[in-house]
Amino acid sequence: MKGKRTLTRRDFIKGALTATAAFTVVPRSVLGGQGYTAPSDQLTKAVIGVGSMGRGHLRYRGARLLAVCDVDESHLKRALEIGGPGVKGYKDFREVLERTDIDIVHIPTPPHWHALIAVAAAEAGKDIWCEKPMTRTIGEGQKVVEAVQKNGRIFRLNTWFRFRDQYYGFGTTVKPIKKIVESGLLGWPLKATVSGITGFDWKFFWSGKPNLDPQHVPKELDYEFWLGPAPYKPYHPHRVHGSFRGYWDYDGGGLGDMGMHYLDPVQYLLDKDTTSPVEIEAECPQQHPDACGAWRWIRLRYADGCEIFLDGENKDENAPFLEGPEGKLYRGFESSIPGLKEKLVTLPDPEPQVTNFFEAVRTRRKFALNEENGHRSCTIVNLAKIAVRLGRPLRFDPDKQLFIGDEEANRFIHQPMRAPWQL
Repeated sequence: MKGKRTLTRRDFIKGALTATAAFTVVPRSVLGGQGYTAPSDQLTKAVIGVGSMGRGHLRYRGARLLAVCDVDESHLKRALEIGGPGVKGYKDFREVLERTDIDIVHIPTPPHWHALIAVAAAEAGKDIWCEKPMTRTIGEGQKVVEAVQKNGRIFRLNTWFRFRDQYYGFGTTVKPIKKIVESGLLGWPLKATVSGITGFDWKFFWSGKPNLDPQHVPKELDYEFWLGPAPYKPYHPHRVHGSFRGYWDYDGGGLGDMGMHYLDPVQYLLDKDTTSPVEIEAECPQQHPDACGAWRWIRLRYADGCEIFLDGENKDENAPFLEGPEGKLYRGFESSIPGLKEKLVTLPDPEPQVTNFFEAVRTRRKFALNEENGHRSCTIVNLAKIAVRLGRPLRFDPDKQLFIGDEEANRFIHQPMRAPWQL
């Protein structure tokens, strides 16, 4: 038929990885209309990035695994052994995205690849399950939001504490804490303190190592492809795989790795899913330009006076998790409000959320933690990272998503990618 063509890797280089891409492949699950899935039709998936995190996601229920992809041959071999018959292996993610029989792409790569693969997957008509942090920069997050919405995709960010499982140190889910906040019992504005004392661990041991001596690249690893859009740095085993988080080029230390787990529920509790902090400051040693280091504290303040305080040194042993003008809430549900537990059972539940990703894919309804609110919670992490790197107070416009009067800070929002990669 005139005008019909086959999508190739060249199309992706020229289109899906640039802002001008327009070709969309519609997955099987929606060919019959919005929300349609034939009774005999099972959702299918591919996992791109099958290191230890990726291999842990090969067998979850809800979708049949068809493909795995990794630039490390040893990772790929192990994933294929786990996946079993019928699963095909790839080194180039663009070949995976060319397959029209795959509905969902799961992305457990290092964060410097998240945006590129997510945008390309959206352009290829795939729904997306992305590991945290959503993106390494604020600008990359903007591009993911744009691509997901332009192409009508369903996006899930894989941190789940806003809607299920016990929230660190509280012995409960976030739901009853949300009920307390919405009731107004604590008053407004609120201050949230995030520290080891209130139930959090920032994994400082994921700092990087400066002045690494170049090493020979293992034959099983395509290091050039692993780096992808990141600046070229000589190979050292500490730069890749499990310890890559210690380097600014790929992540942001313990803050980049664990920040969204802790801060996304705080964003939800403070009802900040559509905005960002306006003032950010950090107290920390001067940071190395390559290797992430520790920090002492970070403060993020919203326009309405709500505040998030990250206590890296766990200095305040008496800090409540949430504090307002009318009361305080501590981990373990200790509170300054008399009879809080009794009052809790009378409070209305929060607005319901779609917390089953496969239901979201089938019904085309937004997942609880999607591209929009996920981008905003990742922005909290990225704002904190920038404040740590610059070591001075910053002002941020949450609508324009730009720093105010600070070009040096704004250069961290849209960081250039190494050719030929671009968004």
